[in-house]
Amino acid sequence: MMKKILTNYFFIRFLRALVTIFVVATFTFFLIRLMPGNPLDIFIATQLSQGVPLQEAQERAASLFHIDLSKPLLVQYVDYLKNLARGDFGVSIISTNTPVSKIILRFLPWTLFVVTVSLFISFVGGVLLGVLMAIYRNSWLDQVLSFFASIISAVPNYVIAMLIVVYFGVKLKWFNIAEIRGSLSPGVRPEFSLYFLKDAFYHAMLPIIVYVLTTIGSWMLVMKSSTISTLGEDYVEVAKARGIKQANIMINYVGRNAILPLFVSLAISIGFVVGGSPLIESIFVYQGIGLKLSDAIVTRDYPVMQAIFLIITASVVFANFLADILLGVLDPRIRTSRS
Repeated sequence: MMKKILTNYFFIRFLRALVTIFVVATFTFFLIRLMPGNPLDIFIATQLSQGVPLQEAQERAASLFHIDLSKPLLVQYVDYLKNLARGDFGVSIISTNTPVSKIILRFLPWTLFVVTVSLFISFVGGVLLGVLMAIYRNSWLDQVLSFFASIISAVPNYVIAMLIVVYFGVKLKWFNIAEIRGSLSPGVRPEFSLYFLKDAFYHAMLPIIVYVLTTIGSWMLVMKSSTISTLGEDYVEVAKARGIKQANIMINYVGRNAILPLFVSLAISIGFVVGGSPLIESIFVYQGIGLKLSDAIVTRDYPVMQAIFLIITASVVFANFLADILLGVLDPRIRTSRS
């Protein structure tokens, strides 16, 4: 019984995911402490740049920070693992007496909101356009869409983000850069109302546009390739010979089978989009977990950095784990060959 469990495809994938998270969490812990400077030094340097005397700056740092960086690194690491095992991410160094978990719960939902909406739009739009490209392949429509997809998928998301801010925001003044910053307008509180949703979408609009533009091209090209491959299958030719309507063939025979490989890619992309949020959120000053990570790196807020890096790692690992599970469910032969 035990041998059967240990050799189970899903158990092996789950165990591998846990080991990966542990290794990356350990690597992250030591890596951020190798970065030049620490929270105390950076705070004192900032105070000195503002004209505060050295003695007073040191006194302020001593009263503000509750951290003992003089502990041996190994002791700090063991304490970190103990706290992590209890689900305790620690307390923020910069935001005094604020639990890191509270910071995560405040900022993470906004990133998940943007990522979920943008991935849904880009996936659905990419699938539909990819099918059109396959149906009308070698036509002017296919050539235009293929050119667009190839160009847009090759441009980094931060380049498009800066282009939107500089050209459409500053030069053309299509939107107010200062007004659109943040996740909500001042005075607006999260609640289930049309006014709140409208304001949330208004502030998330630009990050969503960037994510959609930089991901839809790959969905279009992959769906086109998968659809063309499916169109050549024997069961499609049989359906045509039976006189089934073209629309039914495209939906029930071609579309359902062509879209299956994309679900695996969708699961993987969820984790990587979350990991790529710091740059985009920093450019638009969107109050998500990515912007909080950027601030934590600047101030060397170790507990916040560790927690956010762990969340990003877990999201990527979980996405790959989910992709493995989907592959195992869709094709049972994989469970046998990879166990």
